[in-house]
Amino acid sequence: MKLDRLLAITMTLLNQPRVNATELAERFEVSLRTIYRDMESINQAGIPIVSFPGSDGGYEIMPSYRIDKQILSLDDFSAIYSALRGARSATNNSDLDGLMEKLGALMTHQTGVAGTEAAVDLDFTPSPSDRDKIAPLGRAIKDLNLVRLKYLDGKGLETDRTVEPMGLFLKGYVWYLYGYCLARSDIRVLRLSRILETTILPNKFKRREYSLHDVEKQFMQRVDFKQVKAVLRFSPELKTRVRDEFGFGEIITNPDGTLTVIAHYSSEEQAIRQILKYSYHATLVEPPELVEQLKRHIAAMAEKYDVKPIS
Repeated sequence: MKLDRLLAITMTLLNQPRVNATELAERFEVSLRTIYRDMESINQAGIPIVSFPGSDGGYEIMPSYRIDKQILSLDDFSAIYSALRGARSATNNSDLDGLMEKLGALMTHQTGVAGTEAAVDLDFTPSPSDRDKIAPLGRAIKDLNLVRLKYLDGKGLETDRTVEPMGLFLKGYVWYLYGYCLARSDIRVLRLSRILETTILPNKFKRREYSLHDVEKQFMQRVDFKQVKAVLRFSPELKTRVRDEFGFGEIITNPDGTLTVIAHYSSEEQAIRQILKYSYHATLVEPPELVEQLKRHIAAMAEKYDVKPIS
């Protein structure tokens, strides 16, 4: 019982800047004399306790001790805390709350890097549809349960998959599940937005020797995000949007105010889809074969909506 109380008092001191002996005595239902002895025991264990007299006095752990006794720096703690908060927003996993509280307790209240005051805030909140899938898939991964998925492939075909789920990851703002597909007898990466139904099976599986690094490497080798190169010209009124979406690429401001952008896409289909979203504000300059494909798409759309040529 004493050991439990000493640990609880230590955690209280880590989480609060200063604690009054009377408050501790009431909380743990012991005498003030017992609290004084407990403080001495904590001191002897190597945790420096400082006492302050007066009406606003009490006990606190020596401020420098919290960080000086840790391997990680304040910046390290701040980065970890921000990453945990991002994971919390993505998975809605309440188990992370306790971990975040413990991490915050390791940082002094003077640093200003814990909690909502962290310098970098990461919000990976998925779409409502993806969030509904993350929780059950996360449990299946943890408990090593097979899952049966109704999946919509890239060609629009619905397939049934039985998968050994191994992990979830976020890439380019898109959530993926990776696991061993029993039908294909191979590791597969499945986009969460394409999972139509998820059934957690009672059958257990033994985790295979694959890491997320191995899977991501395989995934990136299969998908060439720079397979198609296109030159686009944008109207001046899209300047802000172009800067937002192509800030990582090459942007040239022309004398007439239009913007020329060199963009890269994983396929011609993706290029057409992305270019069309800019409507008449974007002009595809090259390559010629992609320009011809775009013309055919526009012609098909005009026919679908019975658009007559404007005279």
